[in-house]
This record gives sequence, C-alpha cells and structure tokens, in this order.
Amino acid sequence: MSDNQVMERLLKFANGALLASVLAVLVTVVLAYPMASSLPMPVQIGAHIATLIFATTLKLSYVTRLVSLRSLGRPVH
Repeated sequence: MSDNQVMERLLKFANGALLASVLAVLVTVVLAYPMASSLPMPVQIGAHIATLIFATTLKLSYVTRLVSLRSLGRPVH
C-alpha cells in the first residue's frame, strides 16, 4: 500500500471521526446543560465527563485531518 493510499484512508477515518465527535459533543452538551434539571446527578456527571472526552477526540480528529491533507499535498484550511 502506497503512502498516498494510507493518507487517503487516514483522511477518510479522520473525517468520520470528526463528524462523530462533533455530534457527540453536541449531544453531551445538551444533556449536561439544558436537560440537566431533568437528569439524575450520575448522568449529569457522565455528560460533563463525556463532553471533555469528545472535545478531545474532536481536536485529535481535526489535527489528523490536517496532517493527512498536508501529506497529500492538498490545501489545508
């Protein structure tokens, strides 16, 4: 497998992970803040922790996307 094929696969993975992590952050923020009054305390705590974890995943996915784009010689915005 060539380097370009590896980077294309990495880019596809990073794009998917980026989408999934954005959706997960949105869900956990909604659970942690607007819906907090209707959720038990352990769920609220879990939502806050999950927000931090998914925000980190979002950042890592974005950096992975930038690395793969640069390796492929594509514009990095």
